[in-house]
Amino acid sequence: MNEDLQVNISRPPPENVTAAASPLPPVLDSEPELVVNPWDIVLCTSGTLISCENAIVVLIIFHNPSLRAPMFLLIGSLALADLLAGVGLIVNFIFAYLLQSEAAKLVTVGLIAASFCASVCSLLAITVDRYLSLYYALTYNSERTVTFTYVMLIFLWGASTCVGLLPIMGWNCLEDESTCSVIRPLTKNNAAALSVSFLLMFALMLQLYIQICKIVMRHAHQIALQHHFLATSHYVTTRKGVSTLAIILGTFAACWMPFTLYSLIADYTYPSIYTYATLLPATYNSIINPVIYAFRNQEIQKALWLICCGCVPSSVAQRVRSPSDV
Repeated sequence: MNEDLQVNISRPPPENVTAAASPLPPVLDSEPELVVNPWDIVLCTSGTLISCENAIVVLIIFHNPSLRAPMFLLIGSLALADLLAGVGLIVNFIFAYLLQSEAAKLVTVGLIAASFCASVCSLLAITVDRYLSLYYALTYNSERTVTFTYVMLIFLWGASTCVGLLPIMGWNCLEDESTCSVIRPLTKNNAAALSVSFLLMFALMLQLYIQICKIVMRHAHQIALQHHFLATSHYVTTRKGVSTLAIILGTFAACWMPFTLYSLIADYTYPSIYTYATLLPATYNSIINPVIYAFRNQEIQKALWLICCGCVPSSVAQRVRSPSDV
């Protein structure tokens, strides 16, 4: 045994041993590095901004007992839906790169689908409320309006919850990849149904805003006659109201229409960059919503000023609502 050991030591080292003793470190097999999609980073950043912005609106409405009118309840519903959508985008990013499982994907996609559905439905409910507040101006503040508002909220959140539960309850394409839509694991039929529903709601909103525009023009004309305003003043007021409605509806269409139409014609075989490019503007709608519906409101502005600096500027406190503020 000793002779064998001496022989082994006296032999020249094999080539692999010499390589191991060289100053260069050996090349070891390692797992591939996790590559993060830049589009996912942009969506996560958008979700963070959405969450922070809408959380402010939710806290303002929740902590102010005076903000309990139907209009503020609907604005709060919109802010809550957008807040959940932002959280869903953040959670989706975390689960996609840290907890890669089909169950987590179903939950996050369901949350995002339900949140955006509630956001669009809340926008429709706000449009209905604005129409009723102008058409039934004398009886709008009755108990009947409050009851109707709660019914709308229950219905829209119930329907949105059902939409979010569909992927978890088996309405997904995990077992058959050929049925997948542009957003996995939603099926092509589910995406098409949601897109058609959106187009129908957009058509209803368009019709309601046309009626609102007519009422605003009529009210502005009546006010001008009662106060003996000049025709130019009536024209300016009416144009401001029409412009506001056009901005509201145009922003909504510009944000959601690309993704809606793309979901109707595309499927999982299309490049994912098209999905990101059309989905990202849809998330911008949740960023713009608080600016249009919450921060422009005089009462919410007062509450925000009180929270930030403990006072309300005279320009905000003495602002008079005009027919163009719709």
